[in-house]
Amino acid sequence: MYNRENLILEQYPFEVKQTAKGRGVLICDTSEGLKILKEYRGSEGRADFLYRLLRFLAGHGQERVDCIVQTKEGKTLARDIDGTAYMVRDWFDGRECDTKSREDVLRAIRHLAGIHSVLREFPDVIPDYLQIQNNSLLLENERHARELKKVRNYISTRKKKNDFEMEFLRSFDLFYQEALDIVALQRRIMEKGQGVSAQENIYGICHGDYNQHNVLFLRQGVAVLNFEKASYDVQAADLGNFMRKILEKHNWNMGLGMDLLKAYNNVRKLSHKEMAQLYIRLAYPEKFWKIANHYFNSSKAWVCGRNLEKLEKLILQNEARESFLQLIGNSFEFAE
Repeated sequence: MYNRENLILEQYPFEVKQTAKGRGVLICDTSEGLKILKEYRGSEGRADFLYRLLRFLAGHGQERVDCIVQTKEGKTLARDIDGTAYMVRDWFDGRECDTKSREDVLRAIRHLAGIHSVLREFPDVIPDYLQIQNNSLLLENERHARELKKVRNYISTRKKKNDFEMEFLRSFDLFYQEALDIVALQRRIMEKGQGVSAQENIYGICHGDYNQHNVLFLRQGVAVLNFEKASYDVQAADLGNFMRKILEKHNWNMGLGMDLLKAYNNVRKLSHKEMAQLYIRLAYPEKFWKIANHYFNSSKAWVCGRNLEKLEKLILQNEARESFLQLIGNSFEFAE
């Protein structure tokens, strides 16, 4: 493998001083700064698009992103002797966003808003395979609701139920009704044509995986990494994904939740329709579905105790979660 890595790195216009193994990557100290080498499984067209996207960000005030480095031949991918594709990207030495730090998460939210603002100005045509259909989330939530019911029906038939299964049945009606309510709201929005007519206002390029692990704090500022899942979607998806993970770790603290919204709005103001989309993403019981899905796809003879712990924590947090959702829901007209 050592020889293979060196053969790949020789295709690049820099000198490698030292290498170290990272999680699934090779970290390289080079004559042009830190880089990482990683196997790439996507299409070359997607890699080329990502190269242009990251260069655009870097040239419009977002200098600290992991830009793709081209080979000596000007290609975004390098290949080894068996045709396996690899990508080299810029890298940064910093600390991850601390989800326990109010200052860190607010700073990360403001940075996300800045990235979204720049991405809305990206001039290239978005490839069809990167565009999320406006009914994709509705179809996904409908499918998850059916899967929840399937898990409930399966557990109901089991004669000897463990603690997790008993707790799941006790809490099922509450979370399943939440799922049905959000699906009904999504259908109303779709029927009124809001999902289509608002596309140019609420859609833009999303990071696709904006979380604490992909936000680094450096002396020079904030670095954002791993744009591989970038897509053209409702940008509130990035915001909702980040907020949900942070608020779950803070027991859905209402003050923190509103501060997160304010921090984003101070950089890039959300429209009423974007707030509706954010509400949908926070209000759908995604965590309950994930717990149920993990249980159903694992061995039923041995149920991980973590499943029960996660379910009990979710139930304990739900009142605080509902209070926060009611607050932001009452602040914006979206249901009718």
